Amino acid sequence: MTGIDVGMAGVIAITASGVVGILLAVPGATPVIAALAGAYFLYLAYRIATAPPLSENSAERSPPSFAAGIALSLINPKGYAAMAALFSGFVLIPQRLALDAAAKAIVLAAIIAAVNIAWLVAGTALTRFLREPRANRAINVAFAVLLLASVGFALLL
Repeated sequence: MTGIDVGMAGVIAITASGVVGILLAVPGATPVIAALAGAYFLYLAYRIATAPPLSENSAERSPPSFAAGIALSLINPKGYAAMAALFSGFVLIPQRLALDAAAKAIVLAAIIAAVNIAWLVAGTALTRFLREPRANRAINVAFAVLLLASVGFALLL
């Protein structure tokens, strides 16, 4: 989980520094990036919906590494989309844009850490349900549908 949080700090830095804005300003880049992100979301929804139920021996597997958590955050287009929307949507501290970006980054880092901890606790609490194949399938399909619905909703706004 720490790797995911550190990776999201990198996403915040990349977005706040304007790198994402520069990339999106390149003529023709936005539709290509949008198509790649859309394909990623469809792939991710498929993988979620078709994931096998947890097994008793899944607890014996080694957890993902710190580096894997960082990489997961850095290649996740949802993180960049969320950070770009948050950093471009409003100003907390007018006439002090550097301070504004720092304040947003601190608030976002705290929110991200809290959400990741909440998911960890919820996932741990739901583990026994996830081991039952029918319940697991229903949960996976529901999460896949919710992922696609959230993307569709975001595109409509």
